[in-house]
Amino acid sequence: MLEAEWNETDRVYGTALLHETLATQVARDPSAPAVRFREQALDYAELDERVDRLARQLRALGAAPGSFVAVCMERSVEMVVALHAILRAGGAYVPVDPDYPTERIGFMLDDLAEPILLTQQGLKERFSGAAARVVCMDDLTGSSQEIAAVDLPRVSPDDLAYVIYTSGSTGRPKGVAITHRSITNRIHWWLEYFGLTPSDKVLQKTPFSFDVSVGEFFGPLAGGAELVVADPGGHRDSTYLAETIIEHGITTVNFVPSMLQLFLEDPKAGECTSLKRVVCSGEALPKALQDRFFERIDAELHNLYGPTETAVEVSAWACDPDSKLSFVPIGKPIANTRFHILDDEMGTVGLGEVGELHIGGVQVARGYLERAELTAERFVPDPFRSGGRLYKTGDLARYLPSGDVEFLGRSDFQVKIRGFRVELGEIESALESFDGVQGAIVVAQERSDSELRLVAYVAHPAGDGQMVQDLREHLAARLPEYMIPTLFIWVEQFPLTSNGKVDRKALPPPTRHRPGLAASYVGARSELERDISERWRRILDLDRVGIHDPFFELGGTSLQAARFVNELQTKTGASISVVTLFGAPTIAEYAAHLEREQPAAVATILGIAARDVVETAASVAVQPRKPRGHRGSLSEQRARRLAARAAGGK
Repeated sequence: MLEAEWNETDRVYGTALLHETLATQVARDPSAPAVRFREQALDYAELDERVDRLARQLRALGAAPGSFVAVCMERSVEMVVALHAILRAGGAYVPVDPDYPTERIGFMLDDLAEPILLTQQGLKERFSGAAARVVCMDDLTGSSQEIAAVDLPRVSPDDLAYVIYTSGSTGRPKGVAITHRSITNRIHWWLEYFGLTPSDKVLQKTPFSFDVSVGEFFGPLAGGAELVVADPGGHRDSTYLAETIIEHGITTVNFVPSMLQLFLEDPKAGECTSLKRVVCSGEALPKALQDRFFERIDAELHNLYGPTETAVEVSAWACDPDSKLSFVPIGKPIANTRFHILDDEMGTVGLGEVGELHIGGVQVARGYLERAELTAERFVPDPFRSGGRLYKTGDLARYLPSGDVEFLGRSDFQVKIRGFRVELGEIESALESFDGVQGAIVVAQERSDSELRLVAYVAHPAGDGQMVQDLREHLAARLPEYMIPTLFIWVEQFPLTSNGKVDRKALPPPTRHRPGLAASYVGARSELERDISERWRRILDLDRVGIHDPFFELGGTSLQAARFVNELQTKTGASISVVTLFGAPTIAEYAAHLEREQPAAVATILGIAARDVVETAASVAVQPRKPRGHRGSLSEQRARRLAARAAGGK
């Protein structure tokens, strides 16, 4: 049978312990550059020394095989050291994003049953009263002699290496547990597939709560390459990424397709000539985006696929600029991994027929932490291999004649937003916990620019603009930013099918009308405000935009914010950070900022002399009017965190 041939992926690799991959490179060339972050740089020997010291300190605090060490840190050299040290101490690391709401962090720590929580001084106050043993990395002490006397444990390949929490359809996040054996297989395959060498420089920019980051943190250092760590928040700023790639001569970088689209729109993307390979994963890669990549970048492009329930990616496709296919496949299974496309009775479908993709092999996760029933539902006995298990992905797929696989979408209500998995049921559950909400339906709508946006249909008797603000704040206390809907639509009752279920296809489509906001509509008062208003109106696909309307409360996303900034940079030639929009989220505030900080850019936009910009600005009162009871928008709250990061704060 052809499927059996396509699943002949057996390969024998070296060590099956993730932390030992670093030790191999330390022995090979201890003085080679290992990690760089801003002005900090460590060679392999220095990195190993810091990892070993922290590992023994954590061991003394109780880290051991079978224990969990939650990590809440901003991206930094300390984060790299911490992840490697936890594994060397025998523990499994659990990433806790500093941007997560307190309620979500509390749930994770409770689920882990009072773990060690490793953090930084600037974040320590968040965890007063937390169900964890909070340890600040900055405060750890001990003499070299005392620390060296602490023995490190023997770790098994079947011990857990990390647990990453993903969205849960029941309203509860679920922790996916991955062993050393699983993730090291992926690391060894990755090095073999890409042929990484010590001359390579790899950019680490993926948030560590997303499983792709595991490959970024450990793969380059297993291959002797240099790991360049991006600034906190830098993954959202295409200009910053391009400048970083150019400055450091980055050869390898990973993008979710939606961010790759923005990166290719950046004026500086074409200058990234050091790139050898770009890896896409986390979302489906559109054919048009592949073609656009090859028009702008002279490098390899690879499309990788893998759910969090496997150790990062499990299949790969090398994109071809001359391909005649109308889509981009996800390729064939990687080393020691098997694909089975099955029907509802777990039977193999024929060539070209659609079925559910099931994954077997070494990279399949142990299961969901403390969720035995859900684990049994999704990790099922393998009918093709005695004693084996298959992970039911919920992804629809079919085989091509070559044995490569085409991804065809989901069989349920799970979606990907900027690479992060989102269970729509978890958002609906959070909405329905708001006082007065009688029901909620969330859908993922594809916009004309191919970006998905979340639209919430809410049954509430008093739905209005202020209620939108209240709902956003309610969700922000429970869900990550990427799970908060961009639009809210009030409905009296949901349309039903003949059997009494909600008819999602009959829900009213979003309109182009400006959504109801707490702020009243005020039109533009200057040429600059009119220019910005028109750009926002077009990018957000709205009929009108008021100068006191917060960008993100109009339904804007961070990707659309980056697209707006890219437009301004292309027109003006100025370097403008996307972070500014989070701190000045209305047209009035943003125009005032540009006039104050970027007068030359404003002059280009308006077609006037730079010296006239100040006079133009003086004729307009730019202080935004806040609605009564205004508590600060979500974008303003988030701006304070981003501004601190940009200034180097933790």
